Parts: sequence; C-alpha cells; structure tokens
Amino acid sequence: MAAMFPPPPQDPAAVLRRAVNRLSRRMRAERPQDGLPSGRLGALAHLYRSGPSTPGAMAAALHVQPQSLTRTLAALAGDGMVSRTRDAADGRQYVVELTERGFAAMSRDVRQGDAWLQERMDTELNDTEREVLRLAAALLDRLAADE
Repeated sequence: MAAMFPPPPQDPAAVLRRAVNRLSRRMRAERPQDGLPSGRLGALAHLYRSGPSTPGAMAAALHVQPQSLTRTLAALAGDGMVSRTRDAADGRQYVVELTERGFAAMSRDVRQGDAWLQERMDTELNDTEREVLRLAAALLDRLAADE
C-alpha cells in the first residue's frame, strides 16, 4: 500500500523554489553535450562578471569550498582558460583572470542556453509575460545577492 504524503506546499516561497529548480534543471539539460562542467562554467562566468579575483574571494562569492575551487581553477588553468599571477599587493596570494580561450568557451556554452531559453520564451509567452519575466529576473537577482 502506497504511503499518503501531504500535497506540496503552495506558499509563495515553495512555489518559487520549485519553479527556479525546475528551470535550472532544464537549462542544465539544454547545455552542449561537450560543454564545460557546471563548476568550471560558474568560475569562468564569475571572472567575466566580476573581473580578476583571488581564489578565496571567488570561493566566498560562489559559495563553494576553497579546496574544490582550487581543483576547478587548476583544471581551467591547465586548459588555458584562466591565468594565475602573483598578487602585487600580497605576494602570498594569486590573482585569477579569465583568458580569451576561457571567454570563448564560456560564451559558447551560455549562447546555446540563451538561444534555447529565448526560443521557449518566444513560443510560449506573449509580450506582457516576457516583460514580467524580465522584471522577475531583476527581483531574483536581488534575492540571490549576498548581504
């Protein structure tokens, strides 16, 4: 006999969480088969948005463990997608920077996802709904921002 579970919560936070998670899973599924692993893509995107950074600052901004970011950055450096130089202000630190090769790889992966999402928005939504999503995206960015 199957267990009877309560229905999923319908409060606004739960509904939003489920929608964001579902869209995130779908966006990952639409990524190129030969695309970058999500951790590498996230690191490159952070460097693109924020500019050169120390590994410690990147780990904090990406909410990942420094050890796992160290492995990610080593792989990206090995592939020529980031460069590492000593910090001029603190010689014990490294500064990581996006390279042209890293930008090209990130751009290719992001472009494919954006194209899929734009196609879905164009076929499934009207102009008003697309504008609502544009506004919602700004609100989601505010909610996701670090305090």
